[in-house]
Amino acid sequence: MKRRSFTQSLLALPAAPALLGQEIPKIDFSVPDAGAEPVPHFFTAPQLAAVRRLSDLILPSINGTPGALEARAPEFLDFLLGQSPADRKALYRNGLDALNATARRQYAKGFADLDATQADALLAPLHKNWTWDAPTDPLAAFLREAKADVLAATVNSREWISVVSQRSRGASGTSIYWHPIE
Repeated sequence: MKRRSFTQSLLALPAAPALLGQEIPKIDFSVPDAGAEPVPHFFTAPQLAAVRRLSDLILPSINGTPGALEARAPEFLDFLLGQSPADRKALYRNGLDALNATARRQYAKGFADLDATQADALLAPLHKNWTWDAPTDPLAAFLREAKADVLAATVNSREWISVVSQRSRGASGTSIYWHPIE
C-alpha cells in the first residue's frame, strides 16, 4: 500500500460508522475541578489552615458575591506557589510559619483558630497606608504579597466572574473566561 492511499484511508476512517449506518457514541466530558477536591501539595496542614483563614479575612463573601473561600483562592495559591520560584516559596512558608508562631505566642493557638478581633490584631500591618517601598518586616512583606495574591486569585476565578457578570453588562472577562473544550 502506498503512503498516499494509506493516508486517504486514515482520513476516511472517522466517517466509516456514518456510512455503515451506525451511530457514533457521544462522550460527555466534565471539568476536572467538578470531579474531586484538589489535594494540597505545597502547604502543610497548619499553613493551609492559616491561608484559608487569612483569605477569608481579606476577602469574605459580601452580598452574594463569592469570597476567597468560595472562589477557592487558597487551593489556587497552593498550586501557584508549587510552581513558583524559590524566593516566593520561601516568602510564603516563612510568612505563614511566622503568622502561626505569633498567634501561638500571643494567644496560645494557631492563626486559623483565632477569632476576628485576635486575627485583626495580627494583621495590623495591612492597615497601614500603602507605599511603593516594600515593608522591612518579613511578616508585613508576606501579608502585603498574600493580600494581593488572594485578591487576584479571587476576582479572576470562575465563581467570581459568573456572579459579577450577571450583575453588570460591562463586567470584563465574561466572554473570554476559559471553558472546557467540547
